[in-house]
Order: sequence, then structure tokens, then C-alpha cells
Amino acid sequence: MPRDDLQRVQDFRLSFARRQAAEVREVPGGFLVLDGRYARSHEHNQLHIVGPADPEGLPALADEAMAFLPHRQITVHDQALGPLCVPPFERAGYRHVTEVLMVHTGPVPRAPAADVVERELGPDPHGPLRRAVTAQQRRWMPDADEQTTHDLVERRTARLAGADQVLFLAAHDDNGEITSWADLYLEPAAGIAQIEEVVTAEPYLRRGYADAVVSSALRRAAAAGCALRFLVADQDDWPLRWYGRRGFTAIGRTHVFSRF
Repeated sequence: MPRDDLQRVQDFRLSFARRQAAEVREVPGGFLVLDGRYARSHEHNQLHIVGPADPEGLPALADEAMAFLPHRQITVHDQALGPLCVPPFERAGYRHVTEVLMVHTGPVPRAPAADVVERELGPDPHGPLRRAVTAQQRRWMPDADEQTTHDLVERRTARLAGADQVLFLAAHDDNGEITSWADLYLEPAAGIAQIEEVVTAEPYLRRGYADAVVSSALRRAAAAGCALRFLVADQDDWPLRWYGRRGFTAIGRTHVFSRF
């Protein structure tokens, strides 16, 4: 995979983070994104480090920049800097997750068997996609308060500003119930697309619905002229292998550090 493809993926992610933010604050070696509308969403209230930076000094930088927030989340995008940050952040009590940047190198899939359509989140609380996402969020976090659930569902509204085209795709069963969904971010002028947050509701697992959503997203991205199609997967979670079997190949890594 050409080196410039990795740079294009990184540039897209950083641009998306800035564009969807309500506020951006520059810091040495990176920037802080903030959105008080979704205060419990760490995605929308975190520090992005692009380098150069001193890995030993980053925990202190995070404490200074995020002193008014109850949590800390820092994503280090620089390929060389990220691994160097693991020891100092772990000494400071942070949890570390490695994200794998994966590009689609297989053929564009054929049309999926399941019905996949574009959906809006829908009015609160009656939108079909909102209902499905909220129900699944509560399964994942049954002890979360209502504000946390609200922020983690509603933050999709902020994502609409992150790229030229932001689509919410959803698969349905024969009764019209939403079974699986994903975000698709398109930048046709740059020829790049991201598939994000592929989820299947627990009652519908292992029936091919996620396959249908990912296949549909890849087809839509190709039709929009986006030859570089990517997603982000957790290095230590099973979807990494699932995506690998569907034509996605790792090209780089980012490192995410969290403390609550």
C-alpha cells in the first residue's frame, strides 16, 4: 500500500475531527476538540496529537489542556510517536487501545441480499434508527445514566458536518425492523471514504446483516468515485479479523489513551 494512502487516511481523520467539532483549540503538537452538546462523548471532547511532541510530557499537557473535563482521551496519530507514548501514559494511569487503519483492497462486493437504505437519525424519540441505536447503546451500557446514553446517540448529528457527504446506512429484516447500521463518510473530490461504527443489534447477530451494510457502503463509496476506502478497527477485538476476511488490509496504527 503506498505511503501516501496512509497520509491521506490520517489527513481525512484529522479534518473530520476538526470539521465536526463545536470548538477547536490548538495545543503544542496537536489540537483539542470540544462539543458541550455531547459532553459525555469522548470522541467529541478529546486531544489529537500529530507531533512533534515529547512523549514523556504528553500526560502533563493533557492535564493542562483538559483540566476542566472529567475525563481524558488522547489519540496519537503519528506512527512513530504513538508506541513511545505507551509507557508514560500507562504510568499515569491511562488505558491504552491500538487502532488499526484498514483500507479495502478487495473487489467491490455485489449488491447485498438484505435491504440497505439511507436513514436519518429521525425525531426523538420515534425515529427508527434512533430507536435501534438507543436500544443497542443501553444493551452495551445498562448502568449508564440517561445523559450519557443521549450524548452517545445524538452525537451522530455532529458527524454530519465532518465530511462533504455523511450517510447513515441501515439494513432491515422482512418486517422492516432495523437490524444493522453504519456511518459512511464521503469526500468524492478527494477520492476517499470512511466506513465507521458498523453495528448489528444483538437480536439479529450472525444473520449477514453487517455484511450487507458493509457491502452497501463499499458500493456507494465506489459509485461516488472514492477509490480509497477505509475503516478503523480495534487491534485486540474480533472485528479486525472479520474485516480482513472481507478485503480490508492494515496500513497503519493510531494509539488512544483514556482515563476516567
